[in-house]
Amino acid sequence: MNQPGTAPARGPDAPKDAVQASASGSAATDPEGDAQIVPEAEFNSALPPLSNDINAPLEPMPLDVTPAQRPAKAVTSSAPVAPVAQSAAQAPITPGTLPAPAPVDPQLAAPLEPLSTFNTVPLQTAADTVDRDAPQIAYDTEVRGLDPLKLTDEFNALSALKEGGGKAANATQVSARAREDEALAVRLMKSLGYYDGTAVSTLEQPAAGTNAKLRAIVSATPGKIYTLGSIELQTGETVPAGLVQRELPLKAGDPIEAARIQGAEANVSLKLPQQGYPFVKVGERDILLDDATWKGAYTLPVDTGPRSSFGQLRTEGDPVFSVEHLNVFPRFEPGQLYDIRLTDDLRQALVATGLFSNISVEPVRTGQPGPDGTEQVDLLVRQSKGPFRSLSGSAGYGTGEGVKVEAAFTHRNLFPPEGALIVTGVGGTQQQGASVTFRRANAGKRDRTVSLLGSVLRQDYDAFNAVTATVSGRISYDSTPIWQKPLTYAFGFELVGTNEQTYDFEAGGRRRRNYGIVALPGQVLFDKSNDLLNPTKGYRLKLNVSPEGAVSDGVRPYARTMIEATGYYPVNDSLVIAGRARAGAIFGIDRDDLAPSRRYYGGGGGSVRGYGYQRLGPFDPEGNPVGGRSINEFAVEARYRFGDFGIVPFFDAGNAYEGTFPKGGNLRYGAGIGGRFYTNFGPMRVDIATPLNPREGDGKVALYISIGQAF
Repeated sequence: MNQPGTAPARGPDAPKDAVQASASGSAATDPEGDAQIVPEAEFNSALPPLSNDINAPLEPMPLDVTPAQRPAKAVTSSAPVAPVAQSAAQAPITPGTLPAPAPVDPQLAAPLEPLSTFNTVPLQTAADTVDRDAPQIAYDTEVRGLDPLKLTDEFNALSALKEGGGKAANATQVSARAREDEALAVRLMKSLGYYDGTAVSTLEQPAAGTNAKLRAIVSATPGKIYTLGSIELQTGETVPAGLVQRELPLKAGDPIEAARIQGAEANVSLKLPQQGYPFVKVGERDILLDDATWKGAYTLPVDTGPRSSFGQLRTEGDPVFSVEHLNVFPRFEPGQLYDIRLTDDLRQALVATGLFSNISVEPVRTGQPGPDGTEQVDLLVRQSKGPFRSLSGSAGYGTGEGVKVEAAFTHRNLFPPEGALIVTGVGGTQQQGASVTFRRANAGKRDRTVSLLGSVLRQDYDAFNAVTATVSGRISYDSTPIWQKPLTYAFGFELVGTNEQTYDFEAGGRRRRNYGIVALPGQVLFDKSNDLLNPTKGYRLKLNVSPEGAVSDGVRPYARTMIEATGYYPVNDSLVIAGRARAGAIFGIDRDDLAPSRRYYGGGGGSVRGYGYQRLGPFDPEGNPVGGRSINEFAVEARYRFGDFGIVPFFDAGNAYEGTFPKGGNLRYGAGIGGRFYTNFGPMRVDIATPLNPREGDGKVALYISIGQAF
């Protein structure tokens, strides 16, 4: 029997005896096995000479070398060389010769075409092709297990299945959407503290031969709810002690709800800057869940930073306001405990000037000690100049007043700081005029305004026809939407020259008269309402007094007075009952000696609705109102609001009287209904009213369109 062949062991693991045997065997079969094929000296002499210049050009290589030119090869072995086997595809190689080069393809030798000539639109593969006529499958979505957690609506709003609209290319796409909704259901359950919650999705195929749809079902199992087992706050000492714990509205036993915990942490970031800690930083929470007890150990690091007090104002950027004028705006004093609400109030007041394209106010640490162990914090005001010029306009309509359009050009900083020039034009069916106003806002005190006005106005109403020139000045301390004040005031002067046409009872006809009037009007307003433009609770009391003197066929001093009270009572979140009472009186002058434009008139959108503008009060023999020396008005509204809209039924009463004091009788009544559209600058108002006890000449319906509530 033949023995299988063996090979000597080689490698590092071979036995030494085997290695030695192999070496000795090789020596026995090849006695010159270790001899050099070419001696080293001969090899080195055959090398071409090398130059030390690395930049020298390379020597050309010979294209062909004859056998005679080749150096002789030393052969140290006499053993015959085995012939090299050739494949059938190989051509015999003649020693000393190379095959002829193949002919060059002309297309390869041609220059390349520019890239711009190529079509770079990618090829459309079968996967990219969308066939609009490809059939789609319809499916229904059903979610189970989330209703008890009140998560179904939130799930439907975020669901991939719902987003698909009940249509998909195939069942695989429906299945992929269902898997996404599984993860969604789990996330929603975890957000409420159900950390063991699971969700699975299944597809129910419709029965064969029916028109039923494929049904995708997502089933959620919430499991046990996790609650807070312990609460640990990693924070330093505060004043008062335990401030962070007090402002973190969490306690042991509360569910680990994501929204609840995030809201509690946000409360810390909100409340601490209101109580002297402007640099508070809430770190990353850590909640360690215990599967055995279904409780979590809650840890929250809070870096309160230094307790701080207000320091000085600094500024950088475009110098719209100097530091001196900036110090007019703050509602705090240096050394007062820091409150971020006062910082925001300062920023909003600067924005309200309309002179900045961008403005920011941020606290800056100083390292300087303040009172009560606080650190002084300066406020850095970064100013960026905005446009100073603007155009504005308004329009309105009222029965008896007609159409009125007003346009104004304003340069808000012509006389820095905040010295404005305002040019106004008024046009309408019964009013035309123009005015120029110079106004200094925040004049030495925030929200104190000093203004000087010159105007010319033509008015043509049933009560009078007047052409009036006025020069007036006024100093006022006013409320704003940013800062509604409980007590405001205004006082000033008026110089009026007017030419007016009115009915002369002594002459028995209409005639024109010239009047010169000097007035010192003043106003005080006590405001306890909750909103400047759209109050829903509280009350307001206003008193106007204007000592005046008239020059027309003699000098006559007199005084005009008006007192007004409004109140607002919220029945619920949607309904507010609003009421108003107003009474006015003019002392020291007869009615007919008083310029018609200075008398009291009732009726119109801001008075007793349902009656024409200025049509309440005494009439002349021609049927036109002549006004009176006293007036009283009453109104009640039921303001019902739903979203940005509202419906307001109302009832008004009032009249104007010839005597000095108003009377309780002889009232005229009006009623109607209004619509409101609420905007961020106040409600837009449309009222339709009718007089309940009209006189001859009163219309049946009156329409009023304006901005703002009636009162």
